[in-house]
Amino acid sequence: MDVSELPPNNLVFLIDVSGSMESPDKLPLLKSALGMLIDNLRAKDRVAIVVYAGNAGLVLPSSSGAEKGRIWSAIDQLQAGGSTQAVEGIVLAYETAKESFIRGGNNRVILATDGDFNVGVTSDGELERLIEAKRKSGIFLSVLGFGTGNIKDSKMELLADKGNGNYAYIDGPMEAKKVLVSEMGGTLLTIAKDVKLQIEFNPSRVAEYRLIGYENRMLRAEDFNDDRRTRASSARVTRLTALYEIVPAGSAAQGSKVDPLSTRNAPRATTRREAASSRP
Repeated sequence: MDVSELPPNNLVFLIDVSGSMESPDKLPLLKSALGMLIDNLRAKDRVAIVVYAGNAGLVLPSSSGAEKGRIWSAIDQLQAGGSTQAVEGIVLAYETAKESFIRGGNNRVILATDGDFNVGVTSDGELERLIEAKRKSGIFLSVLGFGTGNIKDSKMELLADKGNGNYAYIDGPMEAKKVLVSEMGGTLLTIAKDVKLQIEFNPSRVAEYRLIGYENRMLRAEDFNDDRRTRASSARVTRLTALYEIVPAGSAAQGSKVDPLSTRNAPRATTRREAASSRP
């Protein structure tokens, strides 16, 4: 979607300025990435900046996208240091987004971090419940990951999943431009909520299978038709690849240490030639 066609944006950047963000591929890259996005904001867009380390604070109150000098000045002053009190920052960011809520607009908190939460509420369950409660207000959460070494992809993807948003990893200026400029109309706007995809393997051709990765997105069969069990949200440019390990029917490897086929007791008499099919 072209930037000019986007609804008004109410964006609150929640920026990790803890000591772990000091390296060049973290906070310095983040500041450069934010600059790319700021240059593309319109007068009808709103942006605020909340930071967190040992404590959380409001660095920039909600401002028009036309006030680029003011926004740039706030970004330029960001410095890393201290421990990581993420929860206090998340609460403050949502409160800030609520105060400047745009009805019919894209209201979103954008968490930028290496995911190294070490102070406060840190268990996945507690963070999930906090984010799920906040998304009901119509304010979604996107997560941008920075840095290498101690990057916590699984936790950041989980938070974005629960916040009806998306997660992107930024490892350099080119990726920053791709995510926040070239594909801004897709990465910052949710067009589909509660996206589920079910894969069915043909038991006459596939004896056993297992999904590699996506452990935090797995659903039980009965959850697929239960709309109370929400799953991923989708931006316009979302493209995912799922990798399965399979054992062909009749193979000598059948019965190996692979997760058992969930449809093992299903009728095997079929003339279908495909190995698998899917439905949304």
